[in-house]
Amino acid sequence: KKSEVSEVMTKADIKPKSMHRAKIWSDDVENLYRFQQAGYRDEVEYKQVKQVDEVECWPETGFIKKLQRRDNTFYYYNRQRECEDKDVCKVKIYVY
Repeated sequence: KKSEVSEVMTKADIKPKSMHRAKIWSDDVENLYRFQQAGYRDEVEYKQVKQVDEVECWPETGFIKKLQRRDNTFYYYNRQRECEDKDVCKVKIYVY
């Protein structure tokens, strides 16, 4: 599935207007959790920093498969959910 992040990407170096924390788990929260573990705010910042058009995802779940950190090491993620309920409140949701 194509995310709405791609349209935002056309403008260079976008800064979020506001931020709130996740309260319940969802697919989007799961992917944000993965970006934030790798050291990025979200897909927008990842694509800006790494200059990539697509993020590699698991076809079955749509979750992110692997991310490259700023130090060029890779994080590899499982097909299933990795963000546990206790970690959901740590996920930051940025609004552009």
